[in-house]
Amino acid sequence: MPPFHEMSSFALADGIRSRTFTAVAVLDHFLDRIERFNPDLNAIVVLRADDARRQAEAADAAAERGEDWGSLHGVPMTIKETFEIEGWPTTAGFEKLRDHVSTRTAPAVQRLQAAGAIILGKTNVPELAGDLQSFNSIYGTSNNPWDTSRTPGGSSGGAAAALAAGLTPLELGSDIGGSIRTPSAFCGIYGLKTTYGIVPTRGHVPGTPGSRGKRDIAVAGPMGRHLEDLDQALALLAGPDEADAPAWRIELPEPTTDTLGDLRVAAWLDDVFCPIDQAVRDGLQSCVDVLRAEGARVDEEARPDQLTLKANHDLYYNLLAAAMGAGLTPKIREKLQPLTEDPDADDYRSRFARGALQSHADWMAGDEQRAQLQHRWGQFFERFDVVLCPVVNTLAFPHDQETAATERTLTINGQPQPYMDVTVWAGIAAISGLPALSLPVGYSDEGLPLAVQLIGPAYSDRNLLRIGQLLARHLHPDGLPFPRL
Repeated sequence: MPPFHEMSSFALADGIRSRTFTAVAVLDHFLDRIERFNPDLNAIVVLRADDARRQAEAADAAAERGEDWGSLHGVPMTIKETFEIEGWPTTAGFEKLRDHVSTRTAPAVQRLQAAGAIILGKTNVPELAGDLQSFNSIYGTSNNPWDTSRTPGGSSGGAAAALAAGLTPLELGSDIGGSIRTPSAFCGIYGLKTTYGIVPTRGHVPGTPGSRGKRDIAVAGPMGRHLEDLDQALALLAGPDEADAPAWRIELPEPTTDTLGDLRVAAWLDDVFCPIDQAVRDGLQSCVDVLRAEGARVDEEARPDQLTLKANHDLYYNLLAAAMGAGLTPKIREKLQPLTEDPDADDYRSRFARGALQSHADWMAGDEQRAQLQHRWGQFFERFDVVLCPVVNTLAFPHDQETAATERTLTINGQPQPYMDVTVWAGIAAISGLPALSLPVGYSDEGLPLAVQLIGPAYSDRNLLRIGQLLARHLHPDGLPFPRL
């Protein structure tokens, strides 16, 4: 039998239910790894070991009585710090929430607990989940287990680092600007940005604690080391929130792909608007090579009608700024106002200000543009099954916390690029509400993880996972490796 941290979450639950091993033994295994490796990573920032042990003992007693708690019976796991759990701190790394203790549990977390999961701890995030690195004044900086001088990404960076290091078998992340997909790519694990609206995001901070509205663009989704974990976790998570539950049901279509040779793939491998690092490009090419060798039809020129990466990003960043700027204080809004005076200013600070302070009429016009784009994607996916493209334009990069995100730069193939370009490729799926999977494909010469992004039509989440499984058999036949810690 492999070590517990190499097993899938649902295999662990099977073993606990069948009494092949105990929930306490599984918990102790992960606690030992956390004690040994988390100090260097700072991935798990809230730990409730005693509570978890009591629950593990109860799970074992239930198994002895023949009781079945569900498909995650007795499995310890962690949750992104931004999800509320009753009685737990939920700060989103924001100083004004330093002392906030949740009085409710997010529905997505409830669904995992109802299936028998034991929440062991919470993982680190950037302040208000607003960066592609994970550091804040409350919990400090999370490090990438493949190279601790580099970021694990954000905003689900602690989650991805903990999974990569084998500190947790399953995670719940959230994504508005690549926050599931980019950390998954940087840390070499799997992450699913779900179709917009199929998993409740109520109980996520931001919004504000206690809010009940739906955040635009934002989704929740599973992260893990095994694609079967993501598929089974999705089955638990997907469903209407309580307000819609009396009348609505969500039944995701069954996977339709049986072999890679069946696939019609639109490969968007690079773009002059947002050039990608050569190592990332090499990882994409390795995936294309596998697809072609297996008989898939790969078209490197296909795009939805009239869609350019720049046009997509302009619309995405405008609505993203509106969503992220919704909670700004009057003082901050006043400070941003001068940045809106030049409508042609193309720097990210000015673009954010215009998006955050736009009128409702302007937002509605942008929302209509999005609806038109979603329609074009629907037509496009009548001819193609999946889009293959980068998750992000760079590998995991060194920590950079000296300036505001809108003022940073990254070096791509020797040339400076705006830091916020890390959201460009993630925005393709985000703005149109499409499902997208971050899939590890190998490692750079520096030993850093490489990944590709698979994007499918709305509600094709399960088929995306099936395609990922078929590719993983070629790319990682022995499973995902672990970093040397």
